[in-house]
Amino acid sequence: MKLLIFLLITTTTGWAQLTPRNLLATRYPVSSVQAALMPRANWKPYPNTPEAWRQALPDSVRTGLVRAGERAANEPFTPLTATLTLDYVRNTNRTRYEAVSFGRRHTLMDLVLAESVEGQGRFTDAILNMVWAICEESGWGVPAHLGGQKTGNGLFNVEDRTVDLFGAETAAVLALTDYFVGDQLAKASPLVRPRIYLETNERLFKPIQESNRYGWLNPAAKVNNWNPWIMANWLTATLLLDPDESCRQQMTFAAMKGLDIYLNGLGENGGCDEGPSYWFAAGACVFDALELLHSATDGKVNMYREPLIRNIASYVYKMHIAGAYFVPFADADPTLTPDGLMLYRFGQQIQDDTLSRFGRWAYRTFGYSESSSNTHRSRGFHRQRKINNLLTIRQMKAGDDFFEPVRDVWFPDVQVMTARSPRGLYVAAHGGHNAESHNHNDVGDFILYANGKPVIIDAGRGTYTAKTFSSKRYELWWTQSQYHNLPIINGVGQPVGRACEARNVRYAADARKATLSMDLTRAYPAEAGIQSWNRTIALNRVAESLTLTDAYVLKTGPSSLQQAFLTTCTTDTNTPGQLLLTTPDRSTTVRLQYDPKRWSVAVAPVTLTMPDDEGFINKWPNQTIQRVLLTARQPGANGQSVFTFSLR
Repeated sequence: MKLLIFLLITTTTGWAQLTPRNLLATRYPVSSVQAALMPRANWKPYPNTPEAWRQALPDSVRTGLVRAGERAANEPFTPLTATLTLDYVRNTNRTRYEAVSFGRRHTLMDLVLAESVEGQGRFTDAILNMVWAICEESGWGVPAHLGGQKTGNGLFNVEDRTVDLFGAETAAVLALTDYFVGDQLAKASPLVRPRIYLETNERLFKPIQESNRYGWLNPAAKVNNWNPWIMANWLTATLLLDPDESCRQQMTFAAMKGLDIYLNGLGENGGCDEGPSYWFAAGACVFDALELLHSATDGKVNMYREPLIRNIASYVYKMHIAGAYFVPFADADPTLTPDGLMLYRFGQQIQDDTLSRFGRWAYRTFGYSESSSNTHRSRGFHRQRKINNLLTIRQMKAGDDFFEPVRDVWFPDVQVMTARSPRGLYVAAHGGHNAESHNHNDVGDFILYANGKPVIIDAGRGTYTAKTFSSKRYELWWTQSQYHNLPIINGVGQPVGRACEARNVRYAADARKATLSMDLTRAYPAEAGIQSWNRTIALNRVAESLTLTDAYVLKTGPSSLQQAFLTTCTTDTNTPGQLLLTTPDRSTTVRLQYDPKRWSVAVAPVTLTMPDDEGFINKWPNQTIQRVLLTARQPGANGQSVFTFSLR
């Protein structure tokens, strides 16, 4: 295939938050990429013979990979039927199709790595069958992402190929398959490897050139994790598969320009408005792409001293609360198992000792059994990352794994702060606006943890269905400000939109206190009747308390004024003026103090009955999400609401 370089970056104008740095394309123009890129035949990024694997991995790890392949070889083969594909439009369910589709790719990688490590040919037929089945699929993406087709959602339109996250993932899986066991497949049939390239060309290389149809390639917009996630997989497929060196060079440069679009939308501090769990599909994918470029050019493309890249990397440990808890704003999950090996590698490349220590801590804390077949099963995405992780295991010898949590954090680009007290209080809060990626209408929200346990929470997100990213998204309770730790004014919460934002945001921190204040007036609609609403969230490290203060002026006396808090704690409302919040493990109690003359208090569990709610059972296991609702007894047109949380 001959390829002309398509222009991903044709303008430098856009929204105010865009900064046209174009770091990669400016620093490494196409001529330098052409000169630096190693020929495909010379680039050997991973071991691909049993002997090379023996030198790279401990015996126990190689044994685990083979056992994972043995398990994969015995798994039943499930067809991807038309009716299964139509699940999404018929009943909004996306998980049944995805379980089968993703399972095929996971199984293939288990088989491929086992065969590459062992080299005895006993997995080759199973690999051949899975490769052929995937090549025969009508689409490589998922039904939930077919809205960009000319025919819209439903079945895959084979005459209108579009690129999504999982189509790009599939291309990378097949490219890795070709790299690791291509010679064995060629012996089975000379048609297999050409088929892999043909399908990848038709489903990824050609359609991705139609850049004007993809929002994640829009140079005039702030794009989300789709961009670096797809760019990393595009680079994997291009660098490993394309036989035309000129085309391979041009596509590599185009992917670099594509990644620039994501980087242009970040602030200088590298904050991720999608939250920490999505950082592993955003900032970590930037690292995946940079690792590929660094490797394929023998280090000549090197972005690891760039301040923005270093700041992107630091975001993840700065958003760590304790244990598996991370700050869960927007659709981010409240807990995650951080990829310690990847974090360690990232820290080593940018020479950030804190990130390297965080990676070592995560690797030790969350466990890794070198010989277990479950450990080595390819159950997730970002396969090139997982292979690099395997090659890092020998570096993870017992040593100094101590990680010192960061006391104070401020990301002005996404207006997120975090702060800790000496005795264990932790607060995170944010301003921002209501058009962020994976947005919840939650400007001014905050969370509070005590001794590493959640007290006042952001519930996160439920199960993704057709409703999640549709016009009905804000009918879901967990996207509404009324189910965040925010005021409800005249019965209304915050609407969606870029105009709904925090203003006059101010942050300050020292050894005694950390404070975030902001004007929430524009975050609410006109019917809220606000003239001014100023919120201050202050952690007092001396008193070991958090104070929430809302000073407001309304146009008239409100019909109602309420303050909501979400919690998974048990609650004791027996004493007027205080609410005792005790963590489910009974280890910690926090006192919420309020003026009982001004406020009445009620506590009720959040009802979880819809398909969209299923995810909360896994995200908050053995816990009940409750909403504490304080209602003003005689609200006036102006006043000041004060709520204080303290360790009991």
